[in-house]
Amino acid sequence: MSTALHKYDRLEATAIWRASSNEQRRDVIVSIGDATLVISDLQDRAITHWSIPAVRRANPGERPAIFHPDGDADETLEIGDGEAEMIDAIEKLRSAVARRQPRPGRLRYGIFALSLAALTALGVFWLPGALSEHALKVAPAAVRQDIGEAILKHTTRVTGQACEDDLGQIALRKLERRLKVDHLMVVPSGVREAAVLPGGTVLLNRSTVEDFEEPDVVAGFVIAVQEATGDPLRRLLEDAGIGASFRLLTTGSLPDDLLRSHVENVVLAQPIRPGDQALIEAFKTHQVRISPYAFALDPSGEQTLELIEADPFAVTPEPVLSDGDWVALQGICGA
Repeated sequence: MSTALHKYDRLEATAIWRASSNEQRRDVIVSIGDATLVISDLQDRAITHWSIPAVRRANPGERPAIFHPDGDADETLEIGDGEAEMIDAIEKLRSAVARRQPRPGRLRYGIFALSLAALTALGVFWLPGALSEHALKVAPAAVRQDIGEAILKHTTRVTGQACEDDLGQIALRKLERRLKVDHLMVVPSGVREAAVLPGGTVLLNRSTVEDFEEPDVVAGFVIAVQEATGDPLRRLLEDAGIGASFRLLTTGSLPDDLLRSHVENVVLAQPIRPGDQALIEAFKTHQVRISPYAFALDPSGEQTLELIEADPFAVTPEPVLSDGDWVALQGICGA
């Protein structure tokens, strides 16, 4: 700025100045002083000084150029077309000052943009998880049960009618108590091995009870799917998105089409395998041998060797089912 001022420190021009709209116009001499425009009468006596940073132009691009102090449009300085050098000098000095001025507007916009970006990030990355976590914490058991009952209505068209042989049902209830499961259902098709639905129901494909020689295997499928799934309502909310969590919090229910879609996704999904160590601990907690389940996954035992070698029990401490109950369970779907 000082370099620019020094460039024009000998520049003078004639102009017409008016103190206010009620005053007469006067011929004056304009010169550039120390960061000011000096307005003098024709006897070279200073009348007023305008700070260059506060000089504003009333008619940009037009001639004669009309300037005024910022905030006082009534006081004007009119410089004719014949004083183009002075007009250009004032404009260049005003531009130089403007570039050096702080830009509070830009700062505000910058802060706003950063805030908006932060809120967007929260909305995308934090809010959905936080909302679903809150919904899971406050959802009472009755709501979970209602969702479970509603979702069961949609399973039949995917899995077929659940198997209901009377003796097999009695054996299935005993298996529920042995494994501390809310509800077990054996279905003829759809589910690949086992699946957990919101509400706590575990669906079992009939092959898990018909194709193996001991009940430890079906117990293994139940333990593994529960360990892999965790809270089944959490999986539903995560799959359905933030809208489902909000709906559950505000109404205590979920739309029927969402439940139907979730059943299809869960039942038809490829089984999820938990980590070996977590699986071993889960079998230990339920006091069930893990090696029968491991051989069911891979009859050669090569891919499940770590599970087989880590089996905490040579013999299951408490039988999963008696021989009679196991035979009854194997016949739950009839011939």
